Order: sequence, then structure tokens, then C-alpha cells
Amino acid sequence: MLRDEINTAVKDAMKAKDERKLSTLRMVNSAIKNADIEARGQSKPQLSDDDILGLLQKMIKQRQESVELYDKGGRAELAAQERDEIAVISAYLPKQMSEDEVKAAIAAVIVETGAAGMKDMGKVIGALKGKYAGQMDFGKASGLVKAALTG
Repeated sequence: MLRDEINTAVKDAMKAKDERKLSTLRMVNSAIKNADIEARGQSKPQLSDDDILGLLQKMIKQRQESVELYDKGGRAELAAQERDEIAVISAYLPKQMSEDEVKAAIAAVIVETGAAGMKDMGKVIGALKGKYAGQMDFGKASGLVKAALTG
């Protein structure tokens, strides 16, 4: 389970005295616990591995946005810190699909779901998220789905 893998990595980082990795993994654990508490408040079960993958992707996206802002602002040391955090978090994501693989997956799901137009976009995205959580950037995928359904 991904949660256990992260907890083990926290212990390993403590033993190795790797401060950057340790602080990043503690932040990841904190985000997972906060999401668990929020889910419990809504009478939902604890986060699954797919939910955790989504959370990790969200954290990476936030850091990528921060890197852009720091680079524009001339804060190279802060941008480097964010890049280090991205590297640590990315290690827990499955291998990302190439653009060709994403297009092939979209085509297969469109056929599978019988999607005929834009009104079926939600159905296609939902099926993609169910099958490929953590393996593709759904922001980019939604543009490709839109193009496939309109073209």
C-alpha cells in the first residue's frame, strides 16, 4: 500500500539524515492525514491508493506553479527547493504515460463507453480516471478528449 511505502520512506530518511526528503515526506503524510480527516467528516472511507495518487499529483502541480513564480521573481533558491520536493513526491507516482499512449487510451475509452459527442466528455474522463489514475495528466487529457469528441 502506498501509505505504508511513504511511512517506510520517512523512517529511512530519518536514518539517512536526509532533511529535504524527510520534510517533504512529512508534508505528504500530513496532506494524506488531512484528506483522511476530511473524508471521515463526510462519512467516507479512508483514502485509497488511487485517491492518494491524485493527491500527490495535485501537490506536484502546486509545486510546478510555485517554481514558475519563483523563477519569474528571481528566487532561484526557492525554485530549487520546490524542484527537490517535486522529485521526492514523483518517486511515488507510477510511470507517466506518453502522449501517444494517452491518445490510444482515450480512443479505447471512447469506443468502450460509446461516447458520441461533447455531452459524453464527463463519462470518458471518469472512465479514464478509473483506469489510469496517477498515470496521466488529466488537465492535458481533457483537451485531447475534447478534440477527439469534436473532431
